[in-house]
Amino acid sequence: MNFPIINAKLIVLSISLIILNLLSNAQITGEVNLNEKSDDVVTGAERTEVYFPVLKNKKIAIVANHTSIIKKVHLVDTLLRAGFYIDRIFCPEHGLRGEAEAGENINNYTDSKTHLPVISLYGSKKKPNQQDFKGIDIVVFDIQDVGVRFYTYISTLSLIMEACAENNIPLIILDRPNPNGYYVDGPILDKKFTSFIGMHPVPIVYGMTVAEYACMINDEGWLKNNMKCKLQYVPLLNYDHKTLYQLPISPSPNLPNMSAIYLYPSLCLFEGTIISVARGTDFPFQAFGHPELKDAPFSFTPRSIPGVCANPIYLNKECKGYDLRSFGKNYFYNHRQIYLFWLIECYKALGSKDSFFNKDLFDKLAGNSSLREMIMQGKTEDEIRATWQNDLNEFMKIRKKYLLYPDFDN
Repeated sequence: MNFPIINAKLIVLSISLIILNLLSNAQITGEVNLNEKSDDVVTGAERTEVYFPVLKNKKIAIVANHTSIIKKVHLVDTLLRAGFYIDRIFCPEHGLRGEAEAGENINNYTDSKTHLPVISLYGSKKKPNQQDFKGIDIVVFDIQDVGVRFYTYISTLSLIMEACAENNIPLIILDRPNPNGYYVDGPILDKKFTSFIGMHPVPIVYGMTVAEYACMINDEGWLKNNMKCKLQYVPLLNYDHKTLYQLPISPSPNLPNMSAIYLYPSLCLFEGTIISVARGTDFPFQAFGHPELKDAPFSFTPRSIPGVCANPIYLNKECKGYDLRSFGKNYFYNHRQIYLFWLIECYKALGSKDSFFNKDLFDKLAGNSSLREMIMQGKTEDEIRATWQNDLNEFMKIRKKYLLYPDFDN
């Protein structure tokens, strides 16, 4: 029997995915003995004995969101209870309480709980201006990152550092673990594709904590005009880059669990294509699909979820695709690299349509145009990966200079 081309390609995709799921659920011996226990890790925010003396008698601005917690108590509440003077709060994408969906503009407002002014860095501006810093003595940054170049909290960090340098205000970072900090992978950002979803020449997965990354930005001269921020940080205790840190709270509405966080570096590239990553479901970034993947074994129908995804792609349309929830939990622990197979095979399965890619967005996510071009040329995953290896090796040399914790290769 002759199958249509799309069906034959989907069969290949389905069989390959089944095999990879079986492998990922097995006990795989990786190169690194990763530590899945993260209960002993002490975050910078928890180490109040280190930074409370620094904040004494200071007028404080805090860069924070819903992840800025100390033992389930928000950092802002902790500082207020301890008698510190917080003058204002800056909040990034998703807002102070994590209630805004991805990409949703946020206006300045007053926090209903603390009655403090909240200045949005994801609305009319993404960088504080001189007026925003008027009267401030010190800025505190405490946000949980996920270690991926296009996750915009590190872009906010960079712009905060730049604003602090311009206004001669010190910045103190309360460091937090990187849940994807146990590997480094992906193409290095080409400066021609610099945007808010990729500001610096780093790979998609850079394997550094926020404090390590900030030190690199500062000392590599990546701030505007090679400025230097007066940077301080409170390091973690009991952490190294072999630690598989389990986040105590979701970092953003569409990364609800660790499976989504592990899959995010690979699946977010689909955001620059016609493929859905299951936004508008209960398992965003844990599945992918499209209405025309007719013979795929899994299905989902995106719906409007206020505060999470109000208008997802293919709203109320059934998408056939693949459920990756178990895959995300098991595979990346030992594989330790971005997974391009799904992207390549979906492009083939949908007939290599010219409309498959949103060229501008995809290239900004990838950090170059060559990834998209190689996929369209029919290059294999191994061939694609080989093109970024030399640049990765050079980045690893830069990265090593700024590590504050033992690396995964030690």
